[in-house]
Amino acid sequence: MSPTLRDRLVQRSLAGRYELFLGLGGGLAVLGFIFVLMAADRVRVWQLVHVNWLFFTSLSAGSVAFVAVQKITNAKWSGMILRFASASIAFLPVSLLVLILLFTAGYAAVFGPMNAQLPALQHGKAIWLSHGFMFARLLIGLGFMSLLGWRLIRADMVPDLLAVRAAAPANRRSLYDRMTREFDGSDGARFAQQERIARLAPGFAVTYAIVMTLIAFDCVMALQPHWFSNLLGAFFFMGAFLGAHMLLALMMVYGAAHLGVNDLVSPKQRHDLGKLCFGFTVFWTYLMWAQFLVIWYGNLPEETGFVFTRLWGNWLPIGKLVLIGMFIVPFFGLLGVAPKKVRATFIFFASISLMSLWLERYLLVMPSITTLPGPTIGLPEIGSTMLFAGLYLLTYALFARTFPMISPRLAEITLDRERGHTSAHVGAEFDHEESVRDYVPVESVERRNKPR
Repeated sequence: MSPTLRDRLVQRSLAGRYELFLGLGGGLAVLGFIFVLMAADRVRVWQLVHVNWLFFTSLSAGSVAFVAVQKITNAKWSGMILRFASASIAFLPVSLLVLILLFTAGYAAVFGPMNAQLPALQHGKAIWLSHGFMFARLLIGLGFMSLLGWRLIRADMVPDLLAVRAAAPANRRSLYDRMTREFDGSDGARFAQQERIARLAPGFAVTYAIVMTLIAFDCVMALQPHWFSNLLGAFFFMGAFLGAHMLLALMMVYGAAHLGVNDLVSPKQRHDLGKLCFGFTVFWTYLMWAQFLVIWYGNLPEETGFVFTRLWGNWLPIGKLVLIGMFIVPFFGLLGVAPKKVRATFIFFASISLMSLWLERYLLVMPSITTLPGPTIGLPEIGSTMLFAGLYLLTYALFARTFPMISPRLAEITLDRERGHTSAHVGAEFDHEESVRDYVPVESVERRNKPR
């Protein structure tokens, strides 16, 4: 790897200002908060806060899970784009704060219908769903997952912080000095850091599955306490994992352009991410169908009521939109090779999937707790969604303005591997879906000392 390219990676990693995210996020947060205050139906406001909390917590936790999986599998293809997923960790403290608000000011609006049914439930189930016990396990679980996720992200960033410290502005350098105090860059230190990541990544993956299952059981299934499904936990956290991949597609396209590294994020990298998006779209559908089929053939009233409410009557249009947007459109849209590689089509299908995931979270929650006969769009829905979207963009921008958004170390690994595919012979021999032009150009990987 040429020194010039390494210098460029260091400089570009610190160049992210994300002014658009700051401005748009701040505007959405303020306007959304005003809409929330203006809404007359306070109960519906808290119910939509719950829906959006589930959605944005899913995306943030799923993004960190993506990082963990890349570390577990020792993936080499994602080195240029990994930080675009890591930045979502910044929203999890906001998620913790909202959880506290939901179990204090918003408890009656969200969990009131469930709480009214507790006396009729079995003693053990009533204790499990009691306010204090539920709040404690969710707070501890989400807090532990957030802390473990930050430790993983920090451990992965430490070598990069040392590499970019000399080029960092003064206001960041002191932070980087503190975070790299115990890391000197020696071979022994690097090996120890890799060992630490190798412990943290599987630990986070297991914690993610457990905590997100708890959230699914307590914040979705418990809202209709007579209904149960053993598959709901997996369905919920794999939906979050799918959403994280789709979100990364958007952040990758924007981040690469914003940091000025479009030429280093190749069609091959987009194709690899697109294949994961396609694969997890199919897997989400498999879990949805496996859950539905067992309930349908079992035909037990305590199970079918949950499904019947959402797939017939006034809620049926939302159910159709979820199926179309989560499966049909991205499945057929991303089935081919070209739509995964072209930025515009990839953004389009990823956006459809993310909007449909929000509708899925809405559909899982609202029929269980609302007194309205069907879906409604008003200030509570619009204001709450704008508020959470703004807070997510603000926290993402805060991370991007504090830490390097490219890992020079991981990027070099990715680019070195792509350099081996730039000959026509290698492309024809080993790659059936890529050509030489789908990889990072040789002139970008081996940039000489030329005036720019």
